[in-house]
Amino acid sequence: MSILGLKKKQPKTFKVKVVTMDAEMEFSCEVKWKGKDLFDLVCRTVGLRETWFFGLRYTVKDTYAWLKQEKRVLDQEVPKDSPITFHFLAKFFPEKVEEELVQEITQHLFFLQVKKQILDEEIFCSPEASVLLASYAVQAKYGDYDPNFHKPGFLAQDELLPKRVLMQYQMTADMWEEKITAWYAEHRGIARDEAEMEYLKIAQDLEMYGVSYFAITQNKRDTDLLLGVDAQGLHIYNPNNKLNPNKSFPWSGIRNISYSEKEFTIKPLDKKKDVFKFYSSQLRVNKLILQLCIGNHDLFMRRRKVDSIEVQQMKAQAKEEKARKKMERQILAREKQMREEAERAKEEMERRLFQLQDEARLANEALLRSEETADLLAEKAQIAEEEAKLLAHKAAEAEQERQRLEVTAMKTKEEKRLMEQKMREAEQLAVKLVEQSERRLKEADHLKQDLTEAKDAERRAKQKLLEITKTTYPLIAAYSTPPAPPEAADFSYDSASSRLDFKDSDMKRLSMEIERERLEYMEKSKHLQDQLKELKSEIESLKLEEQQQQQQASMYSLPAEARGYVPEPAYIPHSNRNSAYMSQMAFFEEV
Repeated sequence: MSILGLKKKQPKTFKVKVVTMDAEMEFSCEVKWKGKDLFDLVCRTVGLRETWFFGLRYTVKDTYAWLKQEKRVLDQEVPKDSPITFHFLAKFFPEKVEEELVQEITQHLFFLQVKKQILDEEIFCSPEASVLLASYAVQAKYGDYDPNFHKPGFLAQDELLPKRVLMQYQMTADMWEEKITAWYAEHRGIARDEAEMEYLKIAQDLEMYGVSYFAITQNKRDTDLLLGVDAQGLHIYNPNNKLNPNKSFPWSGIRNISYSEKEFTIKPLDKKKDVFKFYSSQLRVNKLILQLCIGNHDLFMRRRKVDSIEVQQMKAQAKEEKARKKMERQILAREKQMREEAERAKEEMERRLFQLQDEARLANEALLRSEETADLLAEKAQIAEEEAKLLAHKAAEAEQERQRLEVTAMKTKEEKRLMEQKMREAEQLAVKLVEQSERRLKEADHLKQDLTEAKDAERRAKQKLLEITKTTYPLIAAYSTPPAPPEAADFSYDSASSRLDFKDSDMKRLSMEIERERLEYMEKSKHLQDQLKELKSEIESLKLEEQQQQQQASMYSLPAEARGYVPEPAYIPHSNRNSAYMSQMAFFEEV
């Protein structure tokens, strides 16, 4: 057999990449696989049992198409790339998500797809509803709000609102986050699947939810319109208004839908109503419209029938699963609460432990300080004891000194008393001497007067004697042998002579007595002056000794009574007596 005659060996498999809303998967498919084989493989991989809502979509030129399950994959108009890319998306939408969506994975895939359509503005949503939906999306992603964990800015990387809403208001990202967080904090305790279901329950009431739009033209007037296909029926819209349809054909009111090439015909169930016809420009789009109409109508009829055994089993399992998850969530909530309480108790115990440790540390520090204080106090006590002994010794010495000073004070007091007695005696003596001097002065005045009279009498006698001598000459001759005088003359002479002799002898005697008394008085006054000087020196010495005793007593801080201090009586010499005494002395000096 020639080598040229051999046919080129065809590959038995081809690569497929399936993109879901939260993952990407690659499969190796056999060439003979139909669309159903690939679809079932994806559903088994994902774990999806509600398969009638989903399909594999691929892009063809400028539009998209859904992979047909009854035809082989490679026989359809799929891209020739390797791997071939398909998007696993919801093809049909339920009328009531809470009743029709059974599995949690089904809810999750719907949630992700609807959320993306809202953010991409394929579904119009008001700003208020957008913020509320964003809060449920945050609850589904992050769980319960925790202010200690969810700090400001934790939503900065998340896309939660449509750009149209962000551009509609002059608000910063922080302000939007604050609004979303305010709603998010209200959803505490809601599980992830519950939050996603709440999201879908709000989204299903939006006008553009689950609607597939196609450009059409009307038969006669050739006007551009939009055809909307959803779970409720068919709707005709103006191109500029996708929210409010001009005309609607519910599935319950449609008897038949058919198309021939580019013409679609909608026959109402009521034969009285007109048949509605429209045109679509592309055959591929017409087939897609017909496919969506058939699928939505089948689901519409299916919802109004009794659930199949499979669906009933799924709902029962889902109910049990929800009950089990609810129980688990309750148990988890209790465990979480117990854990939080345990953590709070632990934190409280740790705080208490730290507090006790701090208190113990402070107590140890206080104990150390107390020990140091005790040591210091012991040292101070020892020092105080030594000081007390020293003070006691000093007190004993002070007591002895006090006693000695007391004795000295008593002696000083006795000496003072003796000195005062001596001073009184000296004063008395001085008084007596003054009295004697005054008396002597008077006597001296009398004697002086007598002496003066005597001198005058002597002078007169001498003068008279001279006169007699001059007048009586014979008396001179008869001096040696004096004659016998006459009786009268003899009498007068004798009496004068005898009186003269008397006067002379008295004067001499008086002068001698006066001189002797003057000498005696001078000796007495000198002796008295010596006694006064000695008394002054003794008083000065006593004063000096008393000052020394006061200084010693102030050193020992003894009270004045304990030191035996007796105030010295002031001695003030009598000025009159001194003046009289000085005048007496001056008189005697003159004499």
